[in-house]
Amino acid sequence: MTAPHRLTWRLADASPDRITVHTDWAYPVTPDWAWGGATGRGVRVCIVDSGVESGHPMVGAVQGSYAVEPGPDGVPVVVETEHRDFCGHGTACASVVRSIAPECELFSVRVLGADSAGTGEALVIGLRWAVRQGYEVVNLSLSTSRRQFVDALREVADEAYFNRSLLVASAHNRSLESFPWRFSSVVSVGSHAQEDPALILYNPEPPVEFFAHGLNVPVAWLAGQRIRCSGNSFATPHVAGYSALVLSKHRELTPFQVKNVLFLTAANVRGVAWSMT
Repeated sequence: MTAPHRLTWRLADASPDRITVHTDWAYPVTPDWAWGGATGRGVRVCIVDSGVESGHPMVGAVQGSYAVEPGPDGVPVVVETEHRDFCGHGTACASVVRSIAPECELFSVRVLGADSAGTGEALVIGLRWAVRQGYEVVNLSLSTSRRQFVDALREVADEAYFNRSLLVASAHNRSLESFPWRFSSVVSVGSHAQEDPALILYNPEPPVEFFAHGLNVPVAWLAGQRIRCSGNSFATPHVAGYSALVLSKHRELTPFQVKNVLFLTAANVRGVAWSMT
């Protein structure tokens, strides 16, 4: 079973060598240095999405589940809730993170409903809450095109950036402007058509910054199912997962530094190490 998606903001079906970037660095930042031996242990990853089905064989335990719900006065608030996914999208994203960072702690904030739709207000409230919990990595395989939420989302993204919460955000699958992936304070992700789930590519032609595996990705689905999905939504948790590995091994790194590590370890970036001696 495959969920069809119309794809834009992805690398065309061409060799990654076409966008190779050369750089110098004071020491070799290699994949082995960045995450060799890391498992994600000690890093909390929050999936802001449709919920996550805890106990799914491809997901495992979910340490905490929350949802944006109407409060007593009708104003939306974040409340603790059951480990439930309303449409499968969040569980799919969580399974990709788990496949890369098996020992990370997974959390869920539900802002989408059964039809994979939600409001910009719920996104702002849920994301703000997640950032203020101090989650080290927040996966955002969703966005809003409604400009009335741009200022609020930018404030939350800046708060995350300066308080060491790394937001990894999906570019829209259609060629339109949406947020928060357009903000420079987040790590923005589109998809490539290569089959390698470990292949992360830097995009030298912004606005999207990185490309990851996003075509026919094997993911978890509702009721213990497994399917294949395509789209930037499923490329994004690959980058979130590797970010969790980096932070598991190098806890001192800021979001800015993690983004640099992702850049320097991207398969199409070729660094030349040099010595200060």
